[in-house]
Amino acid sequence: MSKQISFEQAAQLINDRDVVTVSSSSGLGCPDRMLQAIGERFDREGHPTQLTTLHPIAAGDMYGIKGVDYLAKPGLLDKVIAGSYPSGPSSLPMPAIWKEITENRITGYNIPSGILFDMHREAAAKRPGVMTRVGIDTFVDPDRQGGAMNDKAAANPIVRKLQFEGEEYLFFPSITPNVAIIRATSADQKGNLSFEQEGAYLGGLEQALAVRNNGGVVIAQVKRVVSNNSLSTYQVHIPGNLVDAIVVDPEQLQTTQTLYDPAISGVIRRPDESFTHTEFSPEKVIARRVAQELKAGQAVNLGFGISANVPRILLEEGLHGEVTWVVEQGAVGGIPLLGFAFGCAANADSIIPSPQQFTYFQGGGFDQSFLSFMEVDQQGNVNVSKLGIKPYLTAGCGGFVDITAHAKKIVFSGFFTAGAKYALGDGKIQVALEGRFQKFVKAVEHVTFSGKMAIQRDQQVLYVTERCVMQLTPEGIEVIELAPGIDLERDVLSKAGFPLKVADNLTLMDAALFEPAPFGLQLG
Repeated sequence: MSKQISFEQAAQLINDRDVVTVSSSSGLGCPDRMLQAIGERFDREGHPTQLTTLHPIAAGDMYGIKGVDYLAKPGLLDKVIAGSYPSGPSSLPMPAIWKEITENRITGYNIPSGILFDMHREAAAKRPGVMTRVGIDTFVDPDRQGGAMNDKAAANPIVRKLQFEGEEYLFFPSITPNVAIIRATSADQKGNLSFEQEGAYLGGLEQALAVRNNGGVVIAQVKRVVSNNSLSTYQVHIPGNLVDAIVVDPEQLQTTQTLYDPAISGVIRRPDESFTHTEFSPEKVIARRVAQELKAGQAVNLGFGISANVPRILLEEGLHGEVTWVVEQGAVGGIPLLGFAFGCAANADSIIPSPQQFTYFQGGGFDQSFLSFMEVDQQGNVNVSKLGIKPYLTAGCGGFVDITAHAKKIVFSGFFTAGAKYALGDGKIQVALEGRFQKFVKAVEHVTFSGKMAIQRDQQVLYVTERCVMQLTPEGIEVIELAPGIDLERDVLSKAGFPLKVADNLTLMDAALFEPAPFGLQLG
C-alpha cells in the first residue's frame, strides 16, 4: 500500500501544540511546499495553532524559498528553536519570522546547530539531554542570553549550567518532537527514501528517529515516487519503517534557484576550468591573505562570507586538491560553492550527514577554520549572530559555536570598518572613503565566539582584514601585519573602538596580494 498522500492531507496530520522538527539548510533541502501547505491550512481553518518548530539549520531564505515564513502567522507559531534563521540584505523586506521574534509575538531561541542535532539523538534514545562544553561564555551560556532571541525566550530559559567533576558544562534538556518534516529526492511506495539529487543529507534520519521513537508522525517531501524494490539498498538513507506519509513536489528545487546540478550531488565531476575565479577586489585580497595560512594536506572548515572564496584562490594558484574543505552541511572535499548554493560542494569526495559532520567539528578533529566576523571586541570576542534592530542581516549562529569551540586554529576575515571605499592596485591599498561603522568595538552585542575561552583552550586566533592582520593574545588583540599603503595610526589604530597592541616585529603584508595577477601562493 502506498504511503503517498496530498499536501492537504499531510497538513491535516499536524495538531494544535505539536512540536514539529524541520530538516533544511536555508534554501538547500527545504521541504518548502509542505510548509506552505501548513500555512494554507491555517489560513482556511485557523488550525493548527501554537506550534513549536525545531530547525537545526534554517528553513528558508530571502531569495525564493520561504520555508518557516509560511508558518510565521499570528496564532500558528508559539515557539521557534533554531540553529539559524532566514537572513539577507537590508534592501530586502524583513522575513516574517524575524518580525514575529523582534515584536515578541513568539518565543524565539537560537541554539547551535550541532547541539540541536545532538538534542534529537538524545530524544530518540529517551535520554535526558545534552551536556556539553560547546557554547560556554557565548550568548548560548545562561550567564549571558542563554540562546534567547527576545524577551519571551529570556523569561523561559531552555539551557542551564552544571558542575561535573570540577568543570562547568551547559545542559540542554531533550525536547521531544512529535512531527518530522523531512526531504529526499525519491521515495518508493513503502516510504524508503533516497537522496540522489540532494546536495546534503542534513539531519533527516536523526529527526525521523526522534519522532518515530516517541510515537509521532514523519512526513517526507520528495520529488518523485518510484516502484517498490527499485531503489538499491545503498541508495536508501532513511528506511520506510521510519516514514508515515509521502508528499510529492515534482518542481522541488535542489537549492534556491537551482533546479538540479548533478555535480552537487556527486553524479558527475565538473572540470576545474568550469569554476569562475574571484574578481579582483578588497574581498579577494582578504581571501588571498587567509589562504596563506594553509598547509598542504590539511582539512579546513569554511564558513559563509569572504572566506568562502579561499578555494577559488587555490584553484587560480594551481593548488586545488592540496587541501580538503569541510562544510557543516556535510560535504568533504571538492569545491565549495558560493551564493545561493553555499553549503554544497561540486566534485565532493564524500557527503556525510550533517549531524556527523558536527560531531567532527565539536571535537576539533579538523586543522583550522576560516570564518567571517561582523563585530570584534577588545577581549577578542566575535559577533556573527545578532546586530541591533536588524537581526535578520545575520542568520543566528548556525554551526559557528560548534565549529569554534575546540578548533585548533581559527582565522576570522572581514573588513576593518563597514562601508569603506578603497583604491587598490600597484601593490598597495588605500582608503578612499572611510566606513561609517566600526567593526572593532569595545564590546560586541552578541558573543558568538569567546576570546576568553580561546585563551584558556590555547587556540590560535587571527583576524584578517584588508588593512592589517591581527592575532589574539592574553593581553588583547595585536596588529602583526600592515597592508602596503595603509597608515597604522590613521587607518587602523584610530579606527578601532579600543586600544590595539602593535607587535614589536610588525611586518608588511605581501605586496603581490594587492595585484590582479596570481600571487604565487605556496603552501607550507
